[in-house]
Amino acid sequence: MISRVAIIGTGVIGASWAACFLAHGLEVVATDPAAGAEAALRQAVAAHWPALESLGLAPGASPNRLRFVASPEAAVAEAQFVQENAPEQLEVKRALYARLDAAAPAEALLASSTSTIMVSEFQDACAHHPGRVVLGHPFNPPHLIPLVEVGGGRLTSPAAVQRALGFYRGLGKQPIELKQEIRGHVANRLQAALWQEAFNLVRAGVASVADIDTAIAHGPGLRWALLGPFLNLHLSGGPGGIGALFEKPLWAATEAMWRDLGTVRVDAALGAGVAQGVAAELAPHDSAEMLRQRDAVLLALLRLKAAAGALP
Repeated sequence: MISRVAIIGTGVIGASWAACFLAHGLEVVATDPAAGAEAALRQAVAAHWPALESLGLAPGASPNRLRFVASPEAAVAEAQFVQENAPEQLEVKRALYARLDAAAPAEALLASSTSTIMVSEFQDACAHHPGRVVLGHPFNPPHLIPLVEVGGGRLTSPAAVQRALGFYRGLGKQPIELKQEIRGHVANRLQAALWQEAFNLVRAGVASVADIDTAIAHGPGLRWALLGPFLNLHLSGGPGGIGALFEKPLWAATEAMWRDLGTVRVDAALGAGVAQGVAAELAPHDSAEMLRQRDAVLLALLRLKAAAGALP
């Protein structure tokens, strides 16, 4: 059983991971080269702690089980699991993984939070145990959002992927296994597809930034918070389910919309227009209070989902 975790990189994602691990009663050793990183990490953990308390802490959970050290080598020296959150720069990751691989115990898993770089692009920098390097990509903020995307590279052992899946499940996460590598993984690619059409609709003058946000937040986004795209389609198919849906004229219309979707590049003019639209959307609201209420509703939703045993 994994009880000692190392956090490499303690920015927004790393600090959130640290809070998550601590809330589950694990010992956490962290490192980050940035000036003031330790103070910032401890402040972030303290800020996250009330939400984690409301969700329920594991026996022995405490921010006092966090230790900060000066180097990656010191952080991983006794680790059983390593969660790396370094910048999205390939050469940085390659140099870092060479160090982690040399210093971490042979049985320790090395998991990367990378959003866009594939494991195969840096795991061969590990001279000793490249087979233990896995993808462990969270959805922000990882101390609250259950999704973790797990997979391997060309040199990753299947056993390492299964161990990582088991570890994240033990934290109450909802990990998914990527059967093959693809840039951006799964959730970010799905988001990117939606963002592309959102920007296209703004560029074409179809709707305002605020109305496009409303269309998702008060429409399909409510269903998407409960069920994924295929199950939502299945429920739209009536008694025959998703199979019957493919036989209806509506599906031909859906494919016609696919062919009509725009491709877009966010140039200076479009970027400025969207930024102005966001500013106008936010103008009547207190941003700090909006953020507080967003997190409060998210916590309530997480509790409801946890109690809804019939939802996948």
